[in-house]
Amino acid sequence: MRVAYNEQMTELADMLGEMAGLAGTAMERATQSLLQADLPLAEQVISDHDQITELSVSCEERAFALLALQAPVAGDLRSVVSGIQIVSDIDRMGALALHVAKIARRRHPNHVLPEEVNGYFAEMGRLAVALGAGAKEVLETRDPERAAKLREEDDAMDDLHRHLFTVLMDREWKHGVAAAVDVTLLGRFYERFADHAVEVARRVIFLVTGKMPVDPDETTEPQA
Repeated sequence: MRVAYNEQMTELADMLGEMAGLAGTAMERATQSLLQADLPLAEQVISDHDQITELSVSCEERAFALLALQAPVAGDLRSVVSGIQIVSDIDRMGALALHVAKIARRRHPNHVLPEEVNGYFAEMGRLAVALGAGAKEVLETRDPERAAKLREEDDAMDDLHRHLFTVLMDREWKHGVAAAVDVTLLGRFYERFADHAVEVARRVIFLVTGKMPVDPDETTEPQA
């Protein structure tokens, strides 16, 4: 019985890692389609999203079956519940990459981004893909130290996201409301993709240690 449970948990962990890898690949391709106005690549991201959806359903079914049939307790229960929560985070990562690709498709053959923000999104795309790869890595290794470092890597994404707003609010912005809306939405998609990758890492830390790491932003006390 125990051997069967361990095998099923290993299979679930492998599927979660595969999901994270697909989400990272989707964001990499979506970014390329965005920067290059590449319609076939955007279409590929959109059509490939079904793979993430199917894996998400399979992971949830497997996790709920473990709950129902194995009745896990203590650390085992923590593993299964964490797995269910991680499925949701990775599913959202895939959906955010899908949103990027759909905007690229909608604006084709035009480029979505004004030239002066291309560099921001090239870097945000790079960071998102790296965070996606980091999430896949910690799911496979269950290394809490590596997982904790993803929070630091996310800080660079947050900085870029904040700075992007200074560009949008600048009086020199001359690209109109529609472009500003696209840039705002896209910036949010990348920022949220990174947040979900960090959340996966936090859940891995909880899975391994039994303690959920505290978000530094949540512990900051108000100034007197």
